[in-house]
Amino acid sequence: MIRHFDSKEILASDSFYRRNLITCLSGYKSLNLIGTQNSKGKTNLAPFSQVFHIGANPPMLGILFRPNTVIRHTLHNILQSGIFTMNHVTSEFYKEAHWASARWEDSEFDAVGIEAEYLNDFKAPFVKKSPVKLACTVLETQELKVNQTIFMIGSIDSIYIDDKGLRKDGSLDLELLDTVTVAGLDDYYTGKSLGRLSYAKPEGLPEEI
Repeated sequence: MIRHFDSKEILASDSFYRRNLITCLSGYKSLNLIGTQNSKGKTNLAPFSQVFHIGANPPMLGILFRPNTVIRHTLHNILQSGIFTMNHVTSEFYKEAHWASARWEDSEFDAVGIEAEYLNDFKAPFVKKSPVKLACTVLETQELKVNQTIFMIGSIDSIYIDDKGLRKDGSLDLELLDTVTVAGLDDYYTGKSLGRLSYAKPEGLPEEI
């Protein structure tokens, strides 16, 4: 049986139910821990699922932040320093990554037991256990008129990858790297590859590589 929701029913539903439903509709999303540091040296760590590819030449990614109506340490620190790190989450520490979303007074690194590291004099902290780490600089921010969400574009300045998951063609074996994904706000998954396919052309169904 297929359940149908029209816009009136969606808006009239319980807010908790509506939030869970709508945040799952886009399917599996990437999961990253964003590491930042404020001007006083206090570090911050927060999980983000709204991270996406913007361009490869030059390398850029995009992030969506909820409206800046309350204190958002990650956004504040990035706007203050201009830099941040992006770190993949693995099954080894996904619970700690989720825990980092709580309203901590102290650094989330210390509070949840995730070890930070600093690489090549970059001032923002990386997650030491992460198999894929990015050092990023802010390029542009915009407030979306439709709901006051903050859209940020960052340049990818440095990349650190566990060599076991880096293929010869530059692609990543995310299953081998144990990169975790998320659906909705709190449902975590590890990926299982179905296979890589050849470049799509009208002449025939793509073949497995």
